[in-house]
This record gives sequence, C-alpha cells and structure tokens, in this order.
Amino acid sequence: MAGLELLYRSAQAAISCPQDALVCGIHWELIQHGYRCLGAGEQPGPDERKSELLPAGWEANREVYTLRYKSTDDAQELLLKAIVVEDSMILNVMDRASQKVADVTLAVADYINPEHLNDFHKVYKNMEELKTRIASGIISPLGVPTEKARKESQAEKKDPVSPQDYNPLGIPPRHPAGMRAPSWPSPLNPFAVGGQDLDPLGGRSGGMIVDPLRSGFPQPGIDPSAGLPGRLPPGAVPPGARFDPFGPLGAGRAGPDPDHLPPPGYDDMFM
Repeated sequence: MAGLELLYRSAQAAISCPQDALVCGIHWELIQHGYRCLGAGEQPGPDERKSELLPAGWEANREVYTLRYKSTDDAQELLLKAIVVEDSMILNVMDRASQKVADVTLAVADYINPEHLNDFHKVYKNMEELKTRIASGIISPLGVPTEKARKESQAEKKDPVSPQDYNPLGIPPRHPAGMRAPSWPSPLNPFAVGGQDLDPLGGRSGGMIVDPLRSGFPQPGIDPSAGLPGRLPPGAVPPGARFDPFGPLGAGRAGPDPDHLPPPGYDDMFM
C-alpha cells in the first residue's frame, strides 16, 4: 500500500471527512487496474493529462464526487460519480465509449475509521474486501483495460517444463526434441503413373518383378531394348514399350534355380 500512502499524504490537506478518505481509496484501486485520472467534473478541462494523483478540486462537491479516468492504452474512458447517501456511498461508473454502466454501494464505516483521518496507518480497514468489491462490481463488468490484461496473461504463462514436472505417463511428442522429422521422398510426377508397367524390371522405379532370391537388394537395371542374351535380339523391344519378361532373368544366378524342379504331376498327361 506504499502507493496509496503517498497518494493519501499528497491529498491529506483536502481530506476532512470519511467520504474523502474512501474516495481516495477508490481512486487508488482504479489506478491499480490500469486507469489514470484526467480531471474532476463531467467536462474536460484545458491541458488535461493522465495522472495517478487526485486532480485539483476533486473534493469540491462532497455530495457527488465526479472524476474522469482513461485507461493507459486510451481504449476506455470512465466517468465516476460517487454519490453520498447518509452513511453509504453509491459508486456509478460509465464507460463513455460502450455506454456500459456499473454501480456498487459501499458502507463508509466498513472501510474508514473516521477518528483517524490524520493517520494513514489507521484510517483504512478491510482493504482486501474493498479491492474485491471494486474489482467485481466495476472493473469486471466494464472490462479490464487491454494493456493490463496483456500483462496479466503474460505473467500467467507457464515456464518451460522442468525435469521435476516431467510426467512419465504423458504422451510423448511425435518427434522428440532435438530430432529432425524424417525426410520423405517427393511425390511422383503425376505423369509417371503406370511407370512400373513400362519398366517392370525396375530400371527407373520400383518395377513389377519380385525376385524371391534377391528381394530387398538393389539390382542393376536391365534395358529390354538392348535385348536379352539367348532370348531376344537387340531392338526386339522398342524403347519405352510395355514389356512382360518371360522365363528366369539373368545368367549364372546364385543359389538354386526357382524352376529347377518341375511341378508335381508334370508328366501326367491328364493334368
């Protein structure tokens, strides 16, 4: 409450009744919520500047205290009227831009000790309750100033997860920190659809022929247009033509020939 103490001491010469002291406390709560005072009265005066202090003549009318405020981001301008009714004070606040109105009724004796107006350390009481009433009855209905809301949201952001916050049951990220995502090959050219039909031996792409003895191992490409030794002469297959190979490919194949044994009943004429 150091700021309120400085404010109270700066205005103490004008404070002569409990209502003055309460207005001073209400003014400070608005300052704490991102507003600055422009002046007293409903109409603006010459050379007005936003200030945290109470303006000159703020206590001129002790039946209706009238003060104007503007948020630090200039988005809102408030007109405060504190109306004294016997032992109570009715706060009526209007946002001039949106025409929203909020009001709160306070019992002066709940927050001010009238016998200690000259002693700041004893004049106020139940300040936490007063803060809550102002925040819930005025600030929330009218909206928190943008700059103050931004600062509060930044303060509420959590720090990066520390080791003690690690949750072993949590779902790990798709790509652990420090690791790069796998680089996938670019999609095929749409005009290359059917390339496996034109190149079944896999000279340019995946091919259609699966060799059970060499599956999964890269093989040198075979150009059918160059001919197949012992089977097709060079030029028998035009370049780029569809070609369906026949018989086992290649000479000197390692391991057993897939066709080294005839199928069962090969010699059975009735098969």
